[in-house]
Amino acid sequence: MAPKKDGRTTHKNQCVVLKLGGELLEQPQDVQRIARGIRRLAERASLTVVHGGGKEIDAALALAGIPKRQVDGLRVTDAATLDAVVAVLAGSINTRLVAAVREAGGTPVGLTGADAGVAVVKRAAPIMSTAGESVDLGLVGTPAPGGEPGLLVDLMARGYVPVVACVGATKKGQLLNVNADTLASHLAARLKAARLVIAGGTAGVLDADGRTIARLTARDAAKLVKAGTANKGMVAKLQACRDALKRGVGDVLVANGRRLEFDTLANGKVMQPDCTQVVR
Repeated sequence: MAPKKDGRTTHKNQCVVLKLGGELLEQPQDVQRIARGIRRLAERASLTVVHGGGKEIDAALALAGIPKRQVDGLRVTDAATLDAVVAVLAGSINTRLVAAVREAGGTPVGLTGADAGVAVVKRAAPIMSTAGESVDLGLVGTPAPGGEPGLLVDLMARGYVPVVACVGATKKGQLLNVNADTLASHLAARLKAARLVIAGGTAGVLDADGRTIARLTARDAAKLVKAGTANKGMVAKLQACRDALKRGVGDVLVANGRRLEFDTLANGKVMQPDCTQVVR
């Protein structure tokens, strides 16, 4: 639903979940452009936004003298790192984006996955890296089974745009760092979204020659990871794509966030520039 000037609402038939990489939210001009796009997209679909903030977290860690460690695009998180993650994501980046969307004429509400159980998480199990090493990620969460993102549903029904920082909490209240792609995939599935958009600084999913792949199946995505063509952060993105599709999301776009055409993003028949569509 979208608010009208007289207080009535108009129905929107589909939900879109938009994940924004932190690299898109560093420069004021980029934030303003994306904020205007979010406002326009929210006029065409029920919209939830999820954001990360990797580079700004890295900068905060460096300033505090805390070493950075990542495995296959996932941040290994100790207590000191978690404090920086929460401060940057739930604090500066979330507030900055919410303020920009409001200035652009939108109706954003800043949240984290911990708010009202939007994303109940559990401590992530050790992972097997693409290098064949078992790695304990530390204070990192993965979405727990069950739960309903009722707050998001209620906000969207009243015309608001939830803007969710990728921090979650366990049932006992332990805050955990959550990969933004993983959280966006989970919320897209729980919201029965027609489309998940994973927007970052790269031109979609690239082949071995560095060219954007226009269309992938979930099976193709798994092959790219196994072959080592996809690496670093793209491994987590492709896993998020596969999980979302498996749980009923219509399609996933892995897109260059600096070239997103927000006015047509809710239209599944219009392809985006520098974008890979991932389907079942």
